[in-house]
Amino acid sequence: MPRLLIVHHTPSPGTQAMFEKVVEGATTDEIEGVEVVRRAALSATSTDVLEADGYVLGTPANLGYISGALKHFFDQIYYPCLDSTRGRPYGLYVHGNEGTEGAVKAVGTITTGLGWRAVAEPVTVLGQTDSTALDSCWELGATVAATLMPQ
Repeated sequence: MPRLLIVHHTPSPGTQAMFEKVVEGATTDEIEGVEVVRRAALSATSTDVLEADGYVLGTPANLGYISGALKHFFDQIYYPCLDSTRGRPYGLYVHGNEGTEGAVKAVGTITTGLGWRAVAEPVTVLGQTDSTALDSCWELGATVAATLMPQ
């Protein structure tokens, strides 16, 4: 069964709400035959990444960059997963109070190096999460999971 790995860092109510909507979208009844695994960024391992077929990444934007937790995740998995995960689909959500552009750029640079392919536009939220942002997170989870559904 295909596996979707959701790697997240959720230190705030905003990122937690976004994470929950991504999970809800990925596990909706319309998605069949996809196992969804959730891992906090500080506990996700290269084995988790190698055993997954696609990814959703979630992070706050801290000082214009990804969280230290997500950076640690990438530092730990980059070389062990470099050759084995090329071409796998991923999606991204980012919450920030000042700006999210640097975080989106950083993840884009790292995932380009890994050879992963974005299957949806990043969901970015500045300030309070509203229903539109949460709906976008639901769609993100559903979209990435749907790319993994058996044909």
